[in-house]
Amino acid sequence: MQQYWQTALSFEEYMDVAQRRVTETPSTDDYFQYYELGLHRMERTMKTFKLDEELLESLKAKNFKGKILIISEPWCGDASATVPAVALFFEAAGVEVRVFLRDSDTTLIDQFLTNGTRSIPKILVLDEFLDVKDTWGPRTQYGNELLAKFKADEKSYPREEFYNDLQVYYAKNRGQDAINEILKLV
Repeated sequence: MQQYWQTALSFEEYMDVAQRRVTETPSTDDYFQYYELGLHRMERTMKTFKLDEELLESLKAKNFKGKILIISEPWCGDASATVPAVALFFEAAGVEVRVFLRDSDTTLIDQFLTNGTRSIPKILVLDEFLDVKDTWGPRTQYGNELLAKFKADEKSYPREEFYNDLQVYYAKNRGQDAINEILKLV
């Protein structure tokens, strides 16, 4: 875990990578269309994020001495709505946050698969020795409920409707559910 932590990016560096990918990715890249959308969503989340003092106090009361390592990629819709809020919250609380690019070395995400997939974001709650205390992700309980509804009956709940409902939820929720769920793991 020490190696992954050392090669991970600060949240600011992660945002720089997202910016560069928007301008430097060839249009033939499979993720091309998602980089700009992801960056837009991250910027919106950062712009609308409001620090919840009650949640900060809750974290402070836990006397958490660890760190947060986020496995992510800028093209991911779930990550673009969640990662900025989580990073901003924990950084405001004085907790060190780093972001590991999933596709740069899949050996990390392969240790934390979700139903056999490399789903992101995956948030690792680390103790002060960088041991994994718990994990969260790739989406909130409500997001998982929407996904289950979609998978149960794609004809009555089509993919486009699922994606729209999920993004509307993310935009309104501004990462608060994710932060609350992660705080329970700290």
